[in-house]
Amino acid sequence: MTAPTDDSSDTTGTGTGTGGITGLGIIIGSTDSAALIAWYRAALEPLGARWAEHFLIVGPGAIIGFDERDDVADEAAEPGRQLINLTVRDIRAAEKHLNTLGVTWVRPVEDTGGGWFFSTIVDPVGNYLQLLQGPGTP
Repeated sequence: MTAPTDDSSDTTGTGTGTGGITGLGIIIGSTDSAALIAWYRAALEPLGARWAEHFLIVGPGAIIGFDERDDVADEAAEPGRQLINLTVRDIRAAEKHLNTLGVTWVRPVEDTGGGWFFSTIVDPVGNYLQLLQGPGTP
């Protein structure tokens, strides 16, 4: 790993330089991407996600993509190794919707104080998906 550099060409005042990051995407590999896509769409579109060709747009500059692969196991070997975190406007409404789908809650919605709520569900192949609501969540 290299040390951060001084980007004297930064004109944004953010410390990111002129080529700053504008988004984040995660790709979920699966042996049955069609089933996984169907689950994520059912779970997240009612919460505001939007399907766009081959990925879900889950926020400004944020996507979840899906890839059919033959070099992965049918289920995640270590589901907690990475967590997909999504901030929602109303975690109780999200909880109610997800319960209609029969999701498995690893961590039920919990008020952790300071206006923060955390929860974790598991997708059909064992990946963890966290839903968060913070104080002043837009």
